Amino acid sequence: MSKRKVANLLALAALAYLSRAPMHPYELSKALQANGDARSIKFNHGSLYMVIQQLAKAGFVAEQATSRDGQRPERTVYAITGEGRAELREWLRELVEQPQHEYPAFVSALSLIGALEPAEVVDLLTTRLRTLETVAAATQQGIDQAEQAGVHPLFLVEEVYRGRLLDAERAFVADFIQKITDDWGPTWAAFHEELRANS
Repeated sequence: MSKRKVANLLALAALAYLSRAPMHPYELSKALQANGDARSIKFNHGSLYMVIQQLAKAGFVAEQATSRDGQRPERTVYAITGEGRAELREWLRELVEQPQHEYPAFVSALSLIGALEPAEVVDLLTTRLRTLETVAAATQQGIDQAEQAGVHPLFLVEEVYRGRLLDAERAFVADFIQKITDDWGPTWAAFHEELRANS
């Protein structure tokens, strides 16, 4: 996997939007928010401005024009360069083609979950399961509404993927709760009893 000059996924989103039309960072931020990209890529106005500067330094975007509207600060419009277009295509191809190991917080918690009592874990997982069901329903509702509004399924594919991940996590959590309740709970609880006795 190649080492990127700018590795932040917000940079990838910026390149994708600038490949459609030149924009100033504030306009780009509004476009990202309007299209729901904040659900997939964490950002704020400050981080976006920083990423644009990094892209400019790498030669992937270039200043196209600067304008001032009344008393407001100057706004610099950036356009993607030929090198930026090549980087966008290569980076996207790599992300689509090659699975990458990620470090989600829930997986980290699962690796250490034995530190909690089994009864508490069941309560916590039950709450998580209810939340996942609410989020999954809202995600599906958003997909349905967008389709009814005539949005092409291609532009909803990340939401469909998010929904499938939610389904998989819900199934996992429900199964984990059942394993603790039906089988693992007593051994797990005995482990904690032993820890308390020896502390």
